[in-house]
Amino acid sequence: MADRPADSEKITINLGFVDLGQVDLLVREGFYSNRTDFIRTAIRNQIERHADVVSKAVTRKSVDLGLRRFGRADLEAALAAGQMLDIRVLGLATIAPDVTPDLARAAIASLTVLGALHASTEVKAALADRIQ
Repeated sequence: MADRPADSEKITINLGFVDLGQVDLLVREGFYSNRTDFIRTAIRNQIERHADVVSKAVTRKSVDLGLRRFGRADLEAALAAGQMLDIRVLGLATIAPDVTPDLARAAIASLTVLGALHASTEVKAALADRIQ
């Protein structure tokens, strides 16, 4: 069975004691099932609040929204067409394990990811000067 990439990324935040206490109170009062539920809800509410800004920026900057996977065939097709890719993703960008560092450098001119980038350590190192 092939490894499936995680559908989320773990982050760590620091909260002041008063803020944390208020979160715990809301959890205890039954508004949220746990701290994580509160934090996810708060983040989603802020994203929804600013949805118009995100939408305009995605359109203006020609960003792919969601999950975007680049495999060996994609990069070889770009090279065959005489093109280098300017990759811009808001979400998760995955460069497949079958992509070598040399192929990535030959086919990817720039890489901007707002979210998470899944690629081998070698490919990330090869593209280090092109990742924005």
